[in-house]
Amino acid sequence: VQLVESGGALVQPRGSLTLSCVASGFTFTTAALVWARQAPEKELEWISTIYADGRPDYADSVKGRFTISRDNAKNTVYLQMNSLNPEDTAVYYCKASGRVLGDYWGQGTQVTVSS
Repeated sequence: VQLVESGGALVQPRGSLTLSCVASGFTFTTAALVWARQAPEKELEWISTIYADGRPDYADSVKGRFTISRDNAKNTVYLQMNSLNPEDTAVYYCKASGRVLGDYWGQGTQVTVSS
């Protein structure tokens, strides 16, 4: 199982960014895909899940600003982030989760929001 995030960058406040996570080694269509983040000196924070049926869920801190989506044909999950602010600065991780699969994490991608 492998998960590879990309798309992290330095972005200005109120900017937008899209993260991608390409998965391999398991049946992508049956897994729930999760985005989480960890800011400096803070605990890991769950921010969004998209279930196998396509239903999304969001943390209150990102609801209305972030959009999670999945492309099963490309084994990829995305996180579209709008209206970014400095508090969104963190390493962003994706996770694949399933009852049989268990949990697998990617290596993370850095997002820095700063002027």
